[in-house]
Amino acid sequence: MVNLEKIYSDYKVRADFLTIYIREAHPQDEWQMKSNVDESICYPQPKTFPQRVAIANDFVTRFHYPIPISIDTMNNAADHAYSGWPERIYIIDELGRIAYRGGIGPFNYHPDEARAWLARRFPSLISTESASRSSAR
Repeated sequence: MVNLEKIYSDYKVRADFLTIYIREAHPQDEWQMKSNVDESICYPQPKTFPQRVAIANDFVTRFHYPIPISIDTMNNAADHAYSGWPERIYIIDELGRIAYRGGIGPFNYHPDEARAWLARRFPSLISTESASRSSAR
């Protein structure tokens, strides 16, 4: 499985990345999962924007999340516009058009598809990486 942070690391010099934190997928007061309890990721659904900001900040800090993050409004404008819940990847091209629309997670969430799109869009980056690996050997 392709790691989103690795895609960011590989392509951040050529593409802008942004994670948008939307409503909690598995809040403790709605639909908490055992895996959340096991990993101590237990939050109530935020009722205010400052609460949403606090949860997003905790995520970034706890998991050393390197990708820039923005936070959806409490009316969930980004979630509604992009059907982002619980997780989804979009690639927006230079003209502001949706160039890649990933499936809705978790079952149709495939970061490897986004990586493949970026590799086709920026083939010189792949050539440079391959040459770097070859010269390091």
